[in-house]
Amino acid sequence: MKVGCVREIKNNEFRVGMTPDNVKSYVNAGHEVYIEKGAGVGSGFMDEEYAAAGAIMIDEAKDVWKTVEMMIKVKEPLEEEYPLFHEGLILYTYLHLAADKAQTDALLNGKVKGVAYETLIERDGSIPLLAPMSQIAGRLSLQEGAKYLEKIFGGSGVLLAGVPGTPKANVVILGGGTVGTNACKIAVGMGANVTILDINLKRLAYLDDIFGARIQTLVSTDANIEKAVKDADLVIGSVLIPGKAAPKIFKKAYLKNMKPGSVFVDVAVDQGGCGETTKVTYHDDPIYIEDGIVHYCVGNMPGAVPRTSTIALTNATLAYGLQIANKGLEQACKDNDVIYSAINTYDGKLTCKNVADSFDCYTYTDVREIFD
Repeated sequence: MKVGCVREIKNNEFRVGMTPDNVKSYVNAGHEVYIEKGAGVGSGFMDEEYAAAGAIMIDEAKDVWKTVEMMIKVKEPLEEEYPLFHEGLILYTYLHLAADKAQTDALLNGKVKGVAYETLIERDGSIPLLAPMSQIAGRLSLQEGAKYLEKIFGGSGVLLAGVPGTPKANVVILGGGTVGTNACKIAVGMGANVTILDINLKRLAYLDDIFGARIQTLVSTDANIEKAVKDADLVIGSVLIPGKAAPKIFKKAYLKNMKPGSVFVDVAVDQGGCGETTKVTYHDDPIYIEDGIVHYCVGNMPGAVPRTSTIALTNATLAYGLQIANKGLEQACKDNDVIYSAINTYDGKLTCKNVADSFDCYTYTDVREIFD
């Protein structure tokens, strides 16, 4: 199969979909790999490394798009890339369609086989292609939140850990999944007072076993969220329903009762955000202030640490990508039915139920029925 990778064009996105080691794996499996020149520079991977691994280096992205049968990316394609779609193309990347109708329409109209990292669910219920970025985003959320609590950024001027004789900061984490757990690790490690909320009692019991008396666990209800955020210095939004728009559990009405200069970091922004006041921001202008609360809503947080993020992501995506390239998407699904869950669009049909449920205008089609 002809496999390709291009430079990401999203604002301040420095990750890349393939490393030179990945190229070597695809080439050794008998595939041709086409890489846009400069694609990996932001993550510290030079063109010479790709060429040495066996890649065919291409000057312009458009020539990669038109050549390949399978495109491997990190982020969803942007509007200027839509005309480069071609029928039958396998697009293997994060798509986040529930928050992006324009992209959904473009994939359907282009009859692209959209294989989304974020909806691939393993038999044990894990989400292996989302997990590494969730781990990074969770840890970064505390790092960024701590920074924007500084007075020069509009924050309240509170140090998360405090010092002897001063109060520690109160951190509230909405959602106890991978993002929330990793945020909790860093918050506890920094010495903050931590409250974590989730709707799953088993998950709360698990977190209680891990962190013990160092955290407070609460069932996620409107009443508990409102009480918790009232005294919070930093709120982390980490709610996830795979493939579906995030529920708006952090209400605008809560802001007026929060401490001025508190910070809200919405890690769920890729899926539309879990805050009613969430608006997508970018690394070059990451915050805005609403009702006295600093909002950090960067849609590609792990892009701030691209070297770590690229290696972590491609470690996870390589095995599934090779299965697709080696066998074709259809046979790969039949041999490993986990891959079915990642297919969001196929031959002009929307094949992810959670994405279909996020809009009123699409009909869901079970991709298994198409293949059978």
